[in-house]
Amino acid sequence: MLVYQDLLTGDELLSDSFPYREIHNGVLWEVDGKWVVQGAVDVDIGANPSAEGGGEDEGVDDQAVKVVDIVDTFRLQEQPPYDKKQFVTWVKRYIKLLTPKLEGESQEVFKKNIEAATKFLLGKLSDLQFFVGESMHDDGGLVFAYYKEGATDPTFIYFGHGLKEVKC
Repeated sequence: MLVYQDLLTGDELLSDSFPYREIHNGVLWEVDGKWVVQGAVDVDIGANPSAEGGGEDEGVDDQAVKVVDIVDTFRLQEQPPYDKKQFVTWVKRYIKLLTPKLEGESQEVFKKNIEAATKFLLGKLSDLQFFVGESMHDDGGLVFAYYKEGATDPTFIYFGHGLKEVKC
């Protein structure tokens, strides 16, 4: 199994269980998330509660909760939305921190295509949800989520160059 960690913080943000599509020359990765239900497993063990003195509810709070698989799996932490000024400030800082960690051709591809990728994200800014890794470190990368037109499940966007592949 492959896990993708934030290059700056080491937080696990993605794995190969969630296939990605490269967009903007690989600067951005798009990943489909899914709403899933957790909890409230109804197990029929064949017993008759009324004959055994049990009632309808035996005091167990078994609530089903809907979560997004990627957010839950990697314990992503949602952040307040960014306005354009905050986002541009974050992107500039992220580029400054990430660029020295990239090598050779990877660094050149990133530098050449980051502007178009940033413009793409700015065009969707009002529709984006923002997430950070579990450590909630200020210097880490952001993970973005949005809903494509007519979609009921979110699509996530990662900075591909900001992820480090680790074999588990």
